[in-house]
Amino acid sequence: MNNDFSHHAKDFYKAILSLETEAECEAFFSDICTIQELEALVQRLDVAKCLLEGKNYLNISKEIGVSTATISRVGKCIKYGEGGYKTVLSRIKEEENK
Repeated sequence: MNNDFSHHAKDFYKAILSLETEAECEAFFSDICTIQELEALVQRLDVAKCLLEGKNYLNISKEIGVSTATISRVGKCIKYGEGGYKTVLSRIKEEENK
């Protein structure tokens, strides 16, 4: 990442961290993303959840309506990435169990 992008990315991450409610998140992401971009983000998180639950590519593709290429890309992020999917999904699960 170049330095200028990195600086702007940090501002973006801070903006996300400043959101306090689900309604604020919904408003922010509705403003900043197109419907298609938001759908893609939501689908990727759903794919990650399914992969971590041990579902196979074909079932995930049918269930969520994404290509196997998208599933593969998310799978690579889970296996070789920074752990972001696992972090947020474990936190969501913790909240649901409260």
